[in-house]
Amino acid sequence: MHTHFGNEIWHQAAAFALRYEVFVLEQGIALQDEFDALDTKDRNYFVVYEQSLAIATIRYQKKNEQTIQPDRFCVRKEYRGQGIGKQLLLLLEETAVKEGYLFSMLSAEKTALTFYEALNYSVNSEEYLEDGLLCVEMIKKISS
Repeated sequence: MHTHFGNEIWHQAAAFALRYEVFVLEQGIALQDEFDALDTKDRNYFVVYEQSLAIATIRYQKKNEQTIQPDRFCVRKEYRGQGIGKQLLLLLEETAVKEGYLFSMLSAEKTALTFYEALNYSVNSEEYLEDGLLCVEMIKKISS
C-alpha cells in the first residue's frame, strides 16, 4: 500500500471512482450531491492505493485561518476495520499542521462517531441531516 497526495487527473479519477462506489452506490447519496463545486481540477486529494486500486480517499479545505475541514472521506468496503482510514486521517492532520492549521472540523455520520472519538474528535453540534444522512459536527485540536 502507498499513499499519494496530489491533483493529477488519474489521481482525481481514482478518488472520484471510490467516492462514487462508496457514497453513491453503497450509501445512496445523490450523484449531484456527492460531486460538488469543491471538486476542481486543482483540488488535491489523498488516496491510499493497493497497486492501482484506490482503497481510501479524503480531501480537505480551509474553513478559516486556523481550521481545516476534511470531507469526502471513505474506505473501500472490503478494506474497512484495518486501520487504513485512521492512518489516512492522521496523515491529513500532520499535513495540515505543517500548513499552520490548529484545528480540524468535520461533519461525521452518526454511525462513525466512535471512529472519530477514538481519534480525539469531540461533538460540536446538534444532529442534522446532510445528503440524507444523520450527522454531527466534530472538532479536534491538531496542533499543540
